[in-house]
Amino acid sequence: MANSYKFKGVALATTSETSLLTSANNETLIIKSIRITNNTSNTPTISMDVLDSSQSNTEFTILHTQSLSANTSIELLSQPLVLESNDVLKATISSTDSVHIGLNYLSVT
Repeated sequence: MANSYKFKGVALATTSETSLLTSANNETLIIKSIRITNNTSNTPTISMDVLDSSQSNTEFTILHTQSLSANTSIELLSQPLVLESNDVLKATISSTDSVHIGLNYLSVT
């Protein structure tokens, strides 16, 4: 088994649901931090879902319409979030404002 700590940054500026992170086949991702920064003076909301491949590709909401204060950052996780093989973490924002998402995670293969 190989363990590797990683960071992925995603810039969102669309109201379409966007895949942020996908675990590969035979990979487990342990997400330690999801940091969201609203780079505007507006106050959009964000929602996050996990597509669970072991549950017939069912989407589960893990965050529902969290308000993002103007020009601030928030940490979404208080506990690690695990993505098993082929699971997908997705996000949707309510406007086309500039929102940056930083994901810190451990990849276990």
